[in-house]
Amino acid sequence: MPDLKLTEQQLIQFKTFGFLAFPGLLQDRIDEIIREFEAIFATRGGGHAGKPHEGKQRSCIVPFIDQNAVLSSLLDDPRIHGIASGLLGDDFNFMPSDGNYYAGDTGWHSDGWHPETLHIKIAFYLDPLTRDTGCLRVIPGSHKIGDAFANALNDEIYSCQEKWGLHGRDVPAIALETKPGDILVFNHNTKHAAFGGSGWRRMFTMNLCQRYPEARLHELREYLNGVSRFWVERAYGDVMMNTAGPQRRRHLEQVMANDGHIAELSRQAKARMTEPARG
Repeated sequence: MPDLKLTEQQLIQFKTFGFLAFPGLLQDRIDEIIREFEAIFATRGGGHAGKPHEGKQRSCIVPFIDQNAVLSSLLDDPRIHGIASGLLGDDFNFMPSDGNYYAGDTGWHSDGWHPETLHIKIAFYLDPLTRDTGCLRVIPGSHKIGDAFANALNDEIYSCQEKWGLHGRDVPAIALETKPGDILVFNHNTKHAAFGGSGWRRMFTMNLCQRYPEARLHELREYLNGVSRFWVERAYGDVMMNTAGPQRRRHLEQVMANDGHIAELSRQAKARMTEPARG
């Protein structure tokens, strides 16, 4: 199957609004995707550090799809690969993935604020979600660096109740209601949130970005620092790396060449979390 090719209209929409929706794109794979999602959480005992999810706060595993050959193969799927290549170029980087059980509201936020290198998130929601039950909400145009509207949002949305007299759920936005098998894609800069959802919302993401130029590899290493709080030694899981063919390996190589510092940062993070309290 050839790669999915984004239309010119889709490319313009993503550049203008900061997101794209693909209803039913992976409907033919959703049963195996849900099965393998559940298998990873069962194997890991719940979430980070083996704590079972109780529906009260988010449980998160990083890296996620990397733990499983079936989910790792999503990076090779011509539909996913086509979206990533169309937005980021043929030499894009796959970045650390995350698997989640979400609980309650998330509040408005960006997943970064990248002025030069385009970072995107491909999101897989494994439960039917509406605007009132925790679907993704996005603010179109909020991703644009240097734009007056986007800059104002970046300064004020975190205190929207005080600044605008609006609860987060009442901020004007697009509610992207989804069913399992739908795919959502958005720029990391895009302001997004979810409200009204249960404590057991299943969702995982693939993070991807443009390849970093050699002169800015320090920015890539700084980005990867965040993985250390999950006590891992590499940005990717062994399954992701060991099952990679030539095409996938092209999207792993730059990160694999720049994640050697994570092991020591993870050791330090784990030591801080596990050291006994001093009285």
